[in-house]
Amino acid sequence: MTKYGSFPGARPRRLRTTPAMRRMVAEYRLHPSDLILPAFVREGISEPVPISAMPGVVQHTRDTLRKAAAEAVAAGVAGIMLFGVPEDEKKDALGTAGTDPDGILQVAIRDVKAEVGDDLVIMSDLCLDEYTDHGHCGVLDSDGRVDNDATLERYAEMAQVQADAGVHVVGPSGMMDGQVGVVRDALDQTGHEDVSILAYTAKYSSAFYGPFREAVGSSLKGDRKTYQQDPANLRESLRELALDLEEGADMVMVKPALPYLDVLAKIADAVDVPVAAYQISGEYAMVEAAAEKGWIDREKAILETLTGVKRAGANMILTYWATEVAQGL
Repeated sequence: MTKYGSFPGARPRRLRTTPAMRRMVAEYRLHPSDLILPAFVREGISEPVPISAMPGVVQHTRDTLRKAAAEAVAAGVAGIMLFGVPEDEKKDALGTAGTDPDGILQVAIRDVKAEVGDDLVIMSDLCLDEYTDHGHCGVLDSDGRVDNDATLERYAEMAQVQADAGVHVVGPSGMMDGQVGVVRDALDQTGHEDVSILAYTAKYSSAFYGPFREAVGSSLKGDRKTYQQDPANLRESLRELALDLEEGADMVMVKPALPYLDVLAKIADAVDVPVAAYQISGEYAMVEAAAEKGWIDREKAILETLTGVKRAGANMILTYWATEVAQGL
Protein backbone atom coordinates (compact mmCIF):
# COMPACT_ATOMS: atom_id res chain seq x y z
CA MET A 1 0.00 0.00 0.00
CA THR A 2 1.07 3.55 -0.67
CA LYS A 3 -0.41 6.70 0.70
CA TYR A 4 -2.34 6.87 -2.56
CA GLY A 5 -3.87 3.41 -2.16
CA SER A 6 -3.26 0.27 -4.20
CA PHE A 7 -1.93 0.68 -7.74
CA PRO A 8 -3.58 -1.49 -10.39
CA GLY A 9 -1.88 -4.82 -11.13
CA ALA A 10 -3.62 -5.23 -14.48
CA ARG A 11 -2.77 -2.44 -16.89
CA PRO A 12 -4.42 -2.85 -20.31
CA ARG A 13 -2.76 0.41 -21.36
CA ARG A 14 0.56 -1.43 -21.63
CA LEU A 15 -0.71 -2.88 -24.90
CA ARG A 16 -1.53 0.58 -26.30
CA THR A 17 1.79 2.29 -25.72
CA THR A 18 3.10 2.59 -29.30
CA PRO A 19 1.76 2.26 -32.84
CA ALA A 20 3.83 -0.91 -33.27
CA MET A 21 2.35 -2.40 -30.10
CA ARG A 22 -1.18 -1.52 -31.17
CA ARG A 23 -0.64 -3.10 -34.58
CA MET A 24 0.76 -6.26 -33.02
CA VAL A 25 -2.23 -6.87 -30.74
CA ALA A 26 -4.97 -5.68 -33.10
CA GLU A 27 -7.81 -8.20 -33.14
CA TYR A 28 -9.23 -7.24 -36.53
CA ARG A 29 -7.44 -6.01 -39.64
CA LEU A 30 -8.85 -4.74 -42.88
CA HIS A 31 -7.36 -6.26 -46.01
CA PRO A 32 -7.94 -5.29 -49.66
CA SER A 33 -9.43 -8.73 -50.28
CA ASP A 34 -12.21 -7.91 -47.80
CA LEU A 35 -13.53 -5.21 -50.11
CA ILE A 36 -15.98 -5.17 -53.03
CA LEU A 37 -16.52 -2.08 -55.19
CA PRO A 38 -20.10 -1.22 -56.22
CA ALA A 39 -20.07 0.52 -59.61
CA PHE A 40 -22.72 2.10 -61.83
CA VAL A 41 -22.56 2.04 -65.63
CA ARG A 42 -24.94 4.25 -67.57
CA GLU A 43 -26.11 3.75 -71.10
CA GLY A 44 -25.75 6.50 -73.70
CA ILE A 45 -23.16 8.78 -72.07
CA SER A 46 -19.74 9.73 -73.39
CA GLU A 47 -18.29 11.07 -70.14
CA PRO A 48 -18.73 9.93 -66.52
CA VAL A 49 -21.62 11.65 -64.73
CA PRO A 50 -20.89 12.70 -61.12
CA ILE A 51 -23.46 11.68 -58.51
CA SER A 52 -24.13 14.88 -56.57
CA ALA A 53 -25.02 13.19 -53.27
CA MET A 54 -21.99 10.88 -53.42
CA PRO A 55 -18.87 13.00 -53.96
CA GLY A 56 -16.23 11.05 -55.84
CA VAL A 57 -18.67 8.45 -57.22
CA VAL A 58 -19.86 8.56 -60.83
CA GLN A 59 -22.09 6.84 -63.31
CA HIS A 60 -19.46 5.26 -65.54
CA THR A 61 -19.24 5.02 -69.27
CA ARG A 62 -18.33 1.59 -70.57
CA ASP A 63 -14.72 2.72 -71.01
CA THR A 64 -14.33 4.29 -67.58
CA LEU A 65 -15.92 1.22 -65.99
CA ARG A 66 -13.21 -0.95 -67.54
CA LYS A 67 -10.59 1.42 -66.15
CA ALA A 68 -12.18 1.32 -62.68
CA ALA A 69 -12.17 -2.47 -62.77
CA ALA A 70 -8.48 -2.54 -63.71
CA GLU A 71 -7.66 -0.09 -60.90
CA ALA A 72 -9.55 -2.29 -58.43
CA VAL A 73 -7.53 -5.32 -59.49
CA ALA A 74 -4.27 -3.40 -59.13
CA ALA A 75 -5.28 -2.34 -55.61
CA GLY A 76 -6.12 -5.89 -54.57
CA VAL A 77 -9.88 -5.40 -54.28
CA ALA A 78 -11.71 -8.73 -54.28
CA GLY A 79 -14.76 -7.96 -56.39
CA ILE A 80 -16.94 -5.48 -58.23
CA MET A 81 -20.76 -5.29 -57.99
CA LEU A 82 -22.24 -3.88 -61.20
CA PHE A 83 -25.45 -1.86 -61.51
CA GLY A 84 -26.82 -0.94 -64.92
CA VAL A 85 -28.51 2.38 -65.66
CA PRO A 86 -30.50 2.18 -68.92
CA GLU A 87 -31.74 5.09 -70.98
CA ASP A 88 -35.10 6.33 -69.72
CA GLU A 89 -36.92 5.45 -72.91
CA LYS A 90 -35.93 1.80 -72.46
CA LYS A 91 -37.71 1.50 -69.12
CA ASP A 92 -41.08 -0.24 -69.12
CA ALA A 93 -43.48 -1.99 -66.77
CA LEU A 94 -41.68 -5.33 -67.03
CA GLY A 95 -38.11 -4.04 -66.94
CA THR A 96 -37.31 -5.76 -70.23
CA ALA A 97 -33.93 -4.03 -70.53
CA GLY A 98 -32.87 -6.14 -67.57
CA THR A 99 -33.27 -9.35 -69.55
CA ASP A 100 -32.06 -8.06 -72.91
CA PRO A 101 -28.75 -9.83 -73.70
CA ASP A 102 -27.59 -6.48 -75.09
CA GLY A 103 -28.89 -4.46 -72.13
CA ILE A 104 -26.45 -2.18 -70.40
CA LEU A 105 -25.72 -4.46 -67.44
CA GLN A 106 -25.05 -7.51 -69.61
CA VAL A 107 -22.80 -5.43 -71.88
CA ALA A 108 -20.95 -4.11 -68.83
CA ILE A 109 -20.40 -7.62 -67.49
CA ARG A 110 -18.83 -8.64 -70.79
CA ASP A 111 -16.71 -5.47 -70.83
CA VAL A 112 -15.32 -6.07 -67.35
CA LYS A 113 -14.77 -9.74 -68.07
CA ALA A 114 -12.78 -8.83 -71.17
CA GLU A 115 -10.73 -6.30 -69.20
CA VAL A 116 -9.85 -8.28 -66.05
CA GLY A 117 -10.93 -11.86 -66.69
CA ASP A 118 -11.03 -13.84 -63.48
CA ASP A 119 -8.69 -11.48 -61.59
CA LEU A 120 -11.71 -9.74 -60.09
CA VAL A 121 -14.90 -11.42 -58.90
CA ILE A 122 -17.57 -9.94 -61.16
CA MET A 123 -20.92 -9.58 -59.41
CA SER A 124 -24.19 -8.27 -60.78
CA ASP A 125 -27.27 -6.76 -59.21
CA LEU A 126 -30.18 -9.04 -60.06
CA CYS A 127 -33.19 -6.78 -59.66
CA LEU A 128 -35.70 -4.97 -61.84
CA ASP A 129 -35.84 -1.56 -60.16
CA GLU A 130 -33.30 0.08 -62.48
CA TYR A 131 -35.27 -1.05 -65.53
CA THR A 132 -38.93 -0.49 -64.61
CA ASP A 133 -40.76 2.73 -65.35
CA HIS A 134 -42.42 2.53 -61.91
CA GLY A 135 -39.11 1.93 -60.10
CA HIS A 136 -40.19 -1.10 -58.13
CA CYS A 137 -38.14 -4.26 -57.82
CA GLY A 138 -40.75 -6.41 -59.50
CA VAL A 139 -43.74 -6.73 -61.78
CA LEU A 140 -46.91 -4.97 -60.63
CA ASP A 141 -50.33 -6.61 -60.54
CA SER A 142 -53.62 -4.97 -61.54
CA ASP A 143 -53.85 -3.28 -58.15
CA GLY A 144 -50.36 -1.79 -58.40
CA ARG A 145 -48.80 -4.18 -55.89
CA VAL A 146 -45.58 -6.08 -56.56
CA ASP A 147 -46.52 -9.56 -57.76
CA ASN A 148 -44.05 -11.87 -56.04
CA ASP A 149 -44.35 -14.93 -58.29
CA ALA A 150 -44.54 -13.07 -61.58
CA THR A 151 -41.39 -11.24 -60.49
CA LEU A 152 -39.62 -14.54 -59.80
CA GLU A 153 -40.11 -15.51 -63.44
CA ARG A 154 -38.37 -12.30 -64.49
CA TYR A 155 -35.53 -12.95 -62.02
CA ALA A 156 -34.98 -16.39 -63.55
CA GLU A 157 -34.56 -14.76 -66.95
CA MET A 158 -32.20 -12.14 -65.53
CA ALA A 159 -30.05 -14.81 -63.92
CA GLN A 160 -29.65 -16.59 -67.23
CA VAL A 161 -28.65 -13.54 -69.28
CA GLN A 162 -26.24 -12.28 -66.61
CA ALA A 163 -24.63 -15.71 -66.39
CA ASP A 164 -24.44 -15.93 -70.19
CA ALA A 165 -22.58 -12.61 -70.13
CA GLY A 166 -19.92 -14.12 -67.86
CA VAL A 167 -20.75 -13.00 -64.34
CA HIS A 168 -19.23 -14.94 -61.44
CA VAL A 169 -21.84 -14.03 -58.79
CA VAL A 170 -25.44 -12.86 -59.03
CA GLY A 171 -26.98 -10.81 -56.25
CA PRO A 172 -30.78 -11.13 -56.17
CA SER A 173 -31.67 -8.02 -54.21
CA GLY A 174 -35.42 -7.54 -54.61
CA MET A 175 -36.46 -9.36 -51.41
CA MET A 176 -39.04 -11.51 -53.17
CA ASP A 177 -40.05 -14.68 -51.33
CA GLY A 178 -38.33 -17.67 -52.93
CA GLN A 179 -35.94 -15.63 -55.09
CA VAL A 180 -32.80 -17.58 -54.21
CA GLY A 181 -34.35 -20.94 -55.04
CA VAL A 182 -35.74 -19.78 -58.37
CA VAL A 183 -32.45 -18.18 -59.37
CA ARG A 184 -30.52 -21.31 -58.36
CA ASP A 185 -32.79 -23.49 -60.46
CA ALA A 186 -32.54 -21.15 -63.44
CA LEU A 187 -28.75 -21.15 -63.28
CA ASP A 188 -28.48 -24.91 -62.87
CA GLN A 189 -30.92 -25.66 -65.69
CA THR A 190 -29.00 -23.47 -68.14
CA GLY A 191 -25.56 -24.91 -67.51
CA HIS A 192 -24.41 -22.26 -65.05
CA GLU A 193 -23.88 -24.43 -61.99
CA ASP A 194 -20.65 -22.62 -61.14
CA VAL A 195 -22.26 -19.17 -60.86
CA SER A 196 -22.62 -18.28 -57.17
CA ILE A 197 -25.50 -16.53 -55.43
CA LEU A 198 -24.94 -13.71 -52.96
CA ALA A 199 -28.30 -13.55 -51.21
CA TYR A 200 -29.52 -10.17 -50.02
CA THR A 201 -30.77 -11.93 -46.91
CA ALA A 202 -31.49 -8.94 -44.68
CA LYS A 203 -32.25 -5.91 -46.81
CA TYR A 204 -34.02 -3.26 -44.81
CA SER A 205 -36.37 -0.53 -45.95
CA SER A 206 -33.93 2.23 -45.07
CA ALA A 207 -33.77 6.02 -45.25
CA PHE A 208 -30.09 5.66 -46.13
CA TYR A 209 -30.77 4.60 -49.74
CA GLY A 210 -31.47 8.18 -50.81
CA PRO A 211 -28.30 8.90 -52.81
CA PHE A 212 -28.50 5.48 -54.49
CA ARG A 213 -31.78 6.49 -56.11
CA GLU A 214 -29.89 9.25 -57.93
CA ALA A 215 -27.07 6.86 -58.80
CA VAL A 216 -29.36 4.46 -60.66
CA GLY A 217 -31.77 7.06 -62.01
CA SER A 218 -34.63 5.52 -60.04
CA SER A 219 -38.20 6.05 -61.23
CA LEU A 220 -39.65 4.86 -57.94
CA LYS A 221 -43.22 5.78 -57.13
CA GLY A 222 -44.21 5.04 -53.55
CA ASP A 223 -42.01 2.93 -51.29
CA ARG A 224 -40.76 -0.65 -50.89
CA LYS A 225 -42.02 -1.39 -47.41
CA THR A 226 -44.13 -4.36 -48.54
CA TYR A 227 -41.05 -6.33 -49.55
CA GLN A 228 -37.97 -4.85 -47.88
CA GLN A 229 -37.66 -5.55 -44.15
CA ASP A 230 -38.97 -3.35 -41.37
CA PRO A 231 -36.05 -1.71 -39.50
CA ALA A 232 -37.75 -2.70 -36.22
CA ASN A 233 -37.30 -6.43 -36.83
CA LEU A 234 -34.37 -8.71 -36.04
CA ARG A 235 -35.80 -12.24 -35.71
CA GLU A 236 -37.32 -11.84 -39.15
CA SER A 237 -33.78 -11.66 -40.57
CA LEU A 238 -32.94 -15.04 -39.08
CA ARG A 239 -36.03 -16.52 -40.75
CA GLU A 240 -34.95 -15.01 -44.08
CA LEU A 241 -31.48 -16.43 -43.47
CA ALA A 242 -32.78 -19.96 -42.92
CA LEU A 243 -34.86 -19.78 -46.11
CA ASP A 244 -32.00 -18.42 -48.23
CA LEU A 245 -29.63 -21.14 -47.06
CA GLU A 246 -32.24 -23.83 -47.67
CA GLU A 247 -32.75 -22.49 -51.19
CA GLY A 248 -29.05 -22.66 -52.02
CA ALA A 249 -27.42 -19.31 -51.17
CA ASP A 250 -23.63 -19.49 -51.35
CA MET A 251 -23.12 -16.22 -49.47
CA VAL A 252 -25.46 -13.96 -47.49
CA MET A 253 -25.59 -10.21 -46.96
CA VAL A 254 -26.90 -7.54 -44.61
CA LYS A 255 -27.82 -4.16 -46.11
CA PRO A 256 -27.35 -1.42 -44.88
CA ALA A 257 -24.29 -2.05 -42.70
CA LEU A 258 -23.79 0.45 -39.89
CA PRO A 259 -27.41 0.81 -38.66
CA TYR A 260 -27.70 -3.00 -38.59
CA LEU A 261 -24.46 -4.20 -36.99
CA ASP A 262 -26.49 -6.19 -34.47
CA VAL A 263 -28.22 -8.06 -37.30
CA LEU A 264 -24.88 -8.63 -39.00
CA ALA A 265 -23.39 -10.07 -35.80
CA LYS A 266 -26.36 -12.40 -35.27
CA ILE A 267 -26.19 -13.70 -38.82
CA ALA A 268 -22.41 -14.10 -38.75
CA ASP A 269 -22.69 -16.17 -35.57
CA ALA A 270 -25.38 -18.38 -37.08
CA VAL A 271 -23.85 -19.47 -40.41
CA ASP A 272 -20.89 -21.25 -41.92
CA VAL A 273 -21.06 -19.47 -45.29
CA PRO A 274 -19.34 -16.15 -46.11
CA VAL A 275 -21.16 -13.07 -44.83
CA ALA A 276 -21.18 -9.71 -46.61
CA ALA A 277 -22.35 -6.27 -45.56
CA TYR A 278 -23.14 -3.36 -47.87
CA GLN A 279 -22.02 0.06 -46.67
CA ILE A 280 -24.65 1.92 -48.66
CA SER A 281 -24.87 5.30 -50.31
CA GLY A 282 -26.28 7.19 -47.32
CA GLU A 283 -23.53 5.88 -45.06
CA TYR A 284 -20.96 7.03 -47.60
CA ALA A 285 -22.64 10.41 -48.04
CA MET A 286 -22.76 11.12 -44.29
CA VAL A 287 -19.02 10.68 -43.86
CA GLU A 288 -18.17 12.65 -47.00
CA ALA A 289 -20.49 15.51 -46.03
CA ALA A 290 -19.19 15.75 -42.47
CA ALA A 291 -15.60 15.61 -43.71
CA GLU A 292 -16.30 18.33 -46.26
CA LYS A 293 -17.56 20.50 -43.40
CA GLY A 294 -14.36 19.81 -41.48
CA TRP A 295 -16.28 18.14 -38.67
CA ILE A 296 -14.49 14.77 -38.84
CA ASP A 297 -11.21 13.34 -40.11
CA ARG A 298 -12.30 11.68 -43.36
CA GLU A 299 -9.66 8.93 -43.66
CA LYS A 300 -9.88 7.93 -40.02
CA ALA A 301 -13.67 7.87 -40.12
CA ILE A 302 -13.68 5.67 -43.24
CA LEU A 303 -11.35 3.12 -41.67
CA GLU A 304 -13.24 3.17 -38.37
CA THR A 305 -16.58 2.46 -40.04
CA LEU A 306 -15.13 -0.36 -42.13
CA THR A 307 -13.35 -1.89 -39.15
CA GLY A 308 -16.61 -1.80 -37.20
CA VAL A 309 -18.40 -3.68 -39.97
CA LYS A 310 -15.65 -6.31 -40.08
CA ARG A 311 -15.63 -6.62 -36.28
CA ALA A 312 -19.37 -7.29 -36.35
CA GLY A 313 -18.72 -10.33 -38.52
CA ALA A 314 -18.52 -9.38 -42.20
CA ASN A 315 -16.09 -11.37 -44.33
CA MET A 316 -16.76 -9.05 -47.27
CA ILE A 317 -17.71 -5.38 -47.34
CA LEU A 318 -19.27 -3.62 -50.30
CA THR A 319 -18.11 -0.02 -50.09
CA TYR A 320 -17.72 2.86 -52.52
CA TRP A 321 -14.33 3.50 -50.92
CA ALA A 322 -13.06 0.01 -51.83
CA THR A 323 -10.30 0.97 -54.26
CA GLU A 324 -9.16 4.01 -52.29
CA VAL A 325 -8.97 2.08 -49.03
CA ALA A 326 -7.26 -0.89 -50.67
CA GLN A 327 -4.62 1.39 -52.13
CA GLY A 328 -4.01 2.87 -48.69
CA LEU A 329 -3.78 -0.52 -47.03
